[in-house]
Amino acid sequence: MRILLWYWGRRGGGAQFALCLARGLAGRPGVTLGLSLAGRNSLLPEMRALGVPLETIETFRGPAGAVLGLARLPGLRADLVRQAREMGADVVVSAMNHVWTPFVAPALRRAGISFVSMIHDAVPHPGDPALAWNWRLGRELDAATGVVTFSEPVERAIAARRPGLPILRLPLGAHLPAAATAAPGAPVADFLFFGRFRAYKGLDLLRDAFAALRSRHPGVTLRVVGEGDAEACAPGLSYLPGVTVEARWVSDDEMPTLIAAARSVVLPYREASQSGVLPIALALGVPVVATPVGGLSDQLEHGGSGLLAREASAPALAECMAKLLDPLCHAALSAGARAAGARLTDWDAQAGMLVRWLEDLRRTSP
Repeated sequence: MRILLWYWGRRGGGAQFALCLARGLAGRPGVTLGLSLAGRNSLLPEMRALGVPLETIETFRGPAGAVLGLARLPGLRADLVRQAREMGADVVVSAMNHVWTPFVAPALRRAGISFVSMIHDAVPHPGDPALAWNWRLGRELDAATGVVTFSEPVERAIAARRPGLPILRLPLGAHLPAAATAAPGAPVADFLFFGRFRAYKGLDLLRDAFAALRSRHPGVTLRVVGEGDAEACAPGLSYLPGVTVEARWVSDDEMPTLIAAARSVVLPYREASQSGVLPIALALGVPVVATPVGGLSDQLEHGGSGLLAREASAPALAECMAKLLDPLCHAALSAGARAAGARLTDWDAQAGMLVRWLEDLRRTSP
């Protein structure tokens, strides 16, 4: 099986996911791997260390650069097709969509090259940019011979949109540095919210839940870290006693230390496809409390590796957070989290599931 893994994004969860998947594929017997990456990929040195054929393309900086860069798309399409043909690729797998993916993917189908798209979200998150979303996703699905999803809601949405299109659902793995472990010593905070500050992330629910929790447990603390304007999402959050807000980007190297320094991670989302933070927390032995929305219910075993609130409300969230303050409950869930996380860091197994499905897809495709 010859696989060209395609990812033109620059940083964050997409880059980490692509690297972990590439590591699993590169070490698999019978697999020949090639990479097509952005020259500004933050993990390019780690990708080069895999020792597999790798080509880079120059993307852009900012919205204006994206528009101006459209003139280079014919050449980029030709380069991707050429790279796939030169390595004799059985399939080109897109690890995560890029703004240019819908302009490039159809060229693979026209060239007779199998294309598999890994779809992380089937609909735009509330409040996120949604311009041309349906057009973009439609172009990818029209070009695809198969799709990979990471949660039941996304799988269901894609199946409804393209009945009969082959779909593989993988668990979303934990993209961690190989040597990452939970930090020893006392935690920095009882609870950590980590991620982009967006309305759908439920920071207002977390604000109200934490205020109620703090009234009953005066010493409890909450750390909120991520990019964006927390006050725009949850006015007054920054001024609550016990709350620390850090509005900043977190590097890949810092992420494990940040998460491991919390006693528990809280995901108060109003909507979700799935969470990339959740498997990382489990891999570090950090229990998670989450609202039961989207794919979070698939990812988190209630009472095993964390707690799912009975509904997406502040009172329900506060109830679960209070339970995690109990030392015995926390210890049991921490052990369960680490056991679940061990499975999610097994990228060899993830790669194996993908390769077996790709082999079946190759045999059954016309």
